[in-house]
Amino acid sequence: MNALQSLPINNLTMKLHKVKNTALLVLAGCALATQAYSQADNSLALADKYFAAGDYFTAAGLYGQYLHPVKKQTSSDFPLNIKKRGGSGKGNYVNDLAIQFKQAESYRLANYWNEAAVLYKECFDKDPVTYPNALYWYAVCQRSLGNYAAAQESLDQFISGNPGTAYMQEAGKEKDRLTFISQQRSRPDSVLFHVQKLSINTGNETSVYAPMIAGNDQYLVTSTVKDSVALPGVNPYHNRLFQSTLVNGSLQNLSPVTIEGNDNSLNQGTASLSPDRNTIYFTQWKKENGGSVSSIYYATKKDNGWSQPVLMPSVNQEGSNSKQPFCTADGKYLFFASDRKGGSGQFDIWYAPLQADGQAEEPVNAGTVINTAGNEQAPFYHAASNTLVYASDNRPGMGGYDLFAARGKETNWQAPENMGHPINSSRDDIYYYASEKGSIYNDALIGSDRGSECCLSTYTVSKTAKRQLIAGIVRDCKDNAPLAGAEVVMKETSGKTYNSTTGADGSYVFELSGDINQRQFLLSKEKYAGKTAEMEVDGGKTGWLIDTIYNAPLCLEKKLVIKVENVVTVYFDFDKSLLRDRATQQLDSIYNVLVENPKATIQVSGYTDGLGSVEYNKILSDKRAKACADYLIAKGIDASRISFESFGACCPVEMEMINGRDNPDGRSMNRRALINIDKPAEE
Repeated sequence: MNALQSLPINNLTMKLHKVKNTALLVLAGCALATQAYSQADNSLALADKYFAAGDYFTAAGLYGQYLHPVKKQTSSDFPLNIKKRGGSGKGNYVNDLAIQFKQAESYRLANYWNEAAVLYKECFDKDPVTYPNALYWYAVCQRSLGNYAAAQESLDQFISGNPGTAYMQEAGKEKDRLTFISQQRSRPDSVLFHVQKLSINTGNETSVYAPMIAGNDQYLVTSTVKDSVALPGVNPYHNRLFQSTLVNGSLQNLSPVTIEGNDNSLNQGTASLSPDRNTIYFTQWKKENGGSVSSIYYATKKDNGWSQPVLMPSVNQEGSNSKQPFCTADGKYLFFASDRKGGSGQFDIWYAPLQADGQAEEPVNAGTVINTAGNEQAPFYHAASNTLVYASDNRPGMGGYDLFAARGKETNWQAPENMGHPINSSRDDIYYYASEKGSIYNDALIGSDRGSECCLSTYTVSKTAKRQLIAGIVRDCKDNAPLAGAEVVMKETSGKTYNSTTGADGSYVFELSGDINQRQFLLSKEKYAGKTAEMEVDGGKTGWLIDTIYNAPLCLEKKLVIKVENVVTVYFDFDKSLLRDRATQQLDSIYNVLVENPKATIQVSGYTDGLGSVEYNKILSDKRAKACADYLIAKGIDASRISFESFGACCPVEMEMINGRDNPDGRSMNRRALINIDKPAEE
């Protein structure tokens, strides 16, 4: 086994999860100690080997050691402590600046943005002709560090000074990325989100990521730990599965997940449980031939842990990688990421129907609406909102991996939307979990390396709901004019009521709570008849902080306001003595006058048209007068205050025959009752 093979550092962990623990690399390099001493002259060649293997952090240290050798050998066995430059010279490098540029590349690929930025800037400042691209990468580093103004300035300088170069297309994408970041950071609704790093009570900065519910407040998480037994030539640091309790924003009591026949040379992580909690799906991966090889396994629940892992044959394809399984809440599908044949690009989102025994059927690609020519990873399906959340590095975003959400199911998806700032950052944002009990932002957890030089960390996400308003307008039923000063009472099914008064434009507004369809409105205004109406949605408007639902326009009818000196005429249908709706409104107004004037009295006179006999019309007119009197008496007016008299067809107010022809309109005006209100003079 050569020196390179003795350091199986996982590229997936290094690049995606960014577990760049210095102690990991120091201990891993110990196996190379003797060979490193004997080949001190070949330090650059060794650095190049680490770089080619994807161990960029170690490569960066070796390049730095060559450029700045220590004066005195330390007691450490790590090859970074090579004492001096050897006789092999610079190899394929023309000068020290070329080596420094390679060191900058190493730090960038290891996601050490501060170190990379300094080195890139020095390369460009010292030789802008040879290293113009260093300015581009310097801008990328500044964007990753959140220094957006410096990134924009450097990017503009690079674009203006290097037209037509190979990096122009990438520079254009970076410019779009900075524009997108600016737009996202200025979004008014960002104030609704609260993102906070989850504390871990392990006593160190160990990376903990990819949390998934395991029951109540229990979560499965992935973390990087040192194996209790170190094997010769095997990296002692691996990713392992743990179970933890989430209490008040802190993951506590991390305990290893026991899996039979666990191979310590493999990494385990990103697990998901079946709905009955009896099957666990997870990824196992290893370093092989300078790359990462990952596959999805499942195990079944036992009394003391989980059974020996079983490879899922249909999910894993020979010569390809599959990882990051997620079992849906109904147990019907297993979503996962894979670079298997038949995809759109590199890693795609796939799903496979699950059988009752936990085995998966033939996988199906989620389609080109979801997948791109780049990488799509870490799927999570929120059944409560029919939303797929996943990470992508090939869509417009803020940098690195961004989280996207797409509504739909299986291969029928709406266009994915960037979940925006502050869920996404200018660094890698990957892995998402949210409770099925509420919205997609309810009890949400994300993985991100924002604010960290080391590791992917877990953050809590909460979102205050936007304000929801119900707005409407009240008008006059007759002329459609807006009614100012109308009292509007909104009543919920619970019985709770809210009051509002219309403005000059007749508008009213209420804060919405609960089901929008469970609303009733009570309207009133002086000189208008009261009204009750049900909620009827008539459109709406969506805003950053407020969503407004419009209720259908409401109207009130003006009612007759009777004063003491008025004579009120009440009309009847042909041959009827029943009170019309309009008549009851008039009598209600008379009632109000009598209540306000306790000494006032009324006289009701009944009339008919000229049709019918004198005797019949006398009886009908009596019924009409009596109907008015009875209505007021029933409302509480003392009968002694009311007198009535019947006149039959006497005293028409309109002609019933015109030029020998019948005049129906005239007859209708004669079918009436006259109500005189009398208020005695003040004593």
